Amino acid sequence: MELAVFFPLLLLVCSASTGSVTKNADYKPPYEPLPYDIHAVLSDMKAEIGQLQKRNEGGQVAFSASLYTKHRRHFGPFKKRTPLVYKYVVTNIGHAYDSNTGIFTAPLRGAYHFEFHVGAHGDKRRAAGVLLYKNEHHVFSAYEQQTAHYGSASNSVSLILEKGDKVSIRMFANRRVYDDHNHYCTFSGHLMFTM
Repeated sequence: MELAVFFPLLLLVCSASTGSVTKNADYKPPYEPLPYDIHAVLSDMKAEIGQLQKRNEGGQVAFSASLYTKHRRHFGPFKKRTPLVYKYVVTNIGHAYDSNTGIFTAPLRGAYHFEFHVGAHGDKRRAAGVLLYKNEHHVFSAYEQQTAHYGSASNSVSLILEKGDKVSIRMFANRRVYDDHNHYCTFSGHLMFTM
């Protein structure tokens, strides 16, 4: 008997609540309706992916090099600021670093990160010091002087480069650096993202 009374009561409550939903024009479902044309959505997504891939074409750029080639040696002192040519190239993805000139040329507009390290044996008269240049403008330096033993310095920077901008390392005038098979003096960089 209880079931016979409960079932009609349940139908009455359900029909009353359904009726109130359909009569309320302000009712919004708690979810977003699915698009009617899923193929159009997929087509739009493919087009967007294609644009992102095109934007990042050639976007793999990274290099790392040291001064040392076959013989340990001091570089400098020179009478004026002198570009350093890092001949021992470990990585040069994208071929943007030129081991004949020591210059990195940006192949794409983007944000790049560079690191440079320098070292030398202690000397009372001459420190180890280099400068990072963007085109013809000095950006950052690494400088170290101690009278004995081996000393080193390093620095890094993130730069916005236009296609064709050049980044290089130059030695301070009247300074010197040292490198050998341990690769103390290095210059590295990579593209973080295109813009």
